Amino acid sequence: MTVLTSNSSVGDWLAHPEGGPALRELLAHGGFDESVLAPVRGLPLQQLAAMSQGRMPQSVIDELVLRVNDGVAPDEDADDGSWREKITPGRFDGRTVIVTGAASGIGRATASRVAREGGRVIAVDITAEKLTELAAELGEAIVAVPADITNPADIERVVAAAGPRIDGLANIAGVLDDFTPIHETSDKVWERVFAVNVDGVFKLTRAVVPAMLAAKRGSIVNVASEAALRGNAAGVAYTASKHAVLGITRNTAFMYGPEGLRVNAVAPGGVATGMVPQNQSDYGLARTGAFLRLIPPVATAEHLAASITFLLSDDAVNLNGVTLPSDGGWSIQ
Repeated sequence: MTVLTSNSSVGDWLAHPEGGPALRELLAHGGFDESVLAPVRGLPLQQLAAMSQGRMPQSVIDELVLRVNDGVAPDEDADDGSWREKITPGRFDGRTVIVTGAASGIGRATASRVAREGGRVIAVDITAEKLTELAAELGEAIVAVPADITNPADIERVVAAAGPRIDGLANIAGVLDDFTPIHETSDKVWERVFAVNVDGVFKLTRAVVPAMLAAKRGSIVNVASEAALRGNAAGVAYTASKHAVLGITRNTAFMYGPEGLRVNAVAPGGVATGMVPQNQSDYGLARTGAFLRLIPPVATAEHLAASITFLLSDDAVNLNGVTLPSDGGWSIQ
């Protein structure tokens, strides 16, 4: 019989003769059934602790694992065939990379991976406390810069912290909209989404390009979205903002390709980051709901970090101006 660990997928847990009943019982105590796990069947059980935002603490996961293994903690490092992050030592040795949104989710996973692969990371986020936690975990490789990328003075501080050499920039920070169609979209929502998702990307990219031009090398990765590839994945503000990100990516790639700069984009699909739209439009959800139910199983932040760091690294030497749909195949539907 397969040994279940916290790294075993949710699907493997549900299919297991002992793990399935145990997990279903746990869900029932919270008033849920296994249908709520459909989008995350391919993720490790461990991921539920991060996604639940405290509703399923680590202790519950640990107790569940012990319960199905007769009270004995199994070897979590055993190869069970699931995807595991594999660090490439030295891939970013001597490189300085700015990562926005670094306090949580995809940004944190990307900052962590670059640092563990030898890079110096200028970790940028509006949340100072979580940046401090990241720096405490990874040490001197992390230069924490609490900053708002919509504020020009903060952008100057980010560039100053990086110093004269900037090898990479990962524009990851972003905000969601409320799924409103255009006739319901408020100025407040539109302006907030564009301030972060578009203006922030534009202003920080503009600020780092001179250093890259001076060095005649540099890699920029912008995080777009599945919403940049279609019209049925979000509201009008978020959809338009992510289409704009692709425009910035392609034009900047074209303009500076001959100077040694590479500018690419990643378009995530569903990702288990805990970001949840607030006050969502009934009209917008009624229109998009049927399409959103076709999303492939969601990815982890580490899955996206693998795609982003690939494009940041020299492994992507021949890629410029591309949009990589890191979406589990959603874009081919």
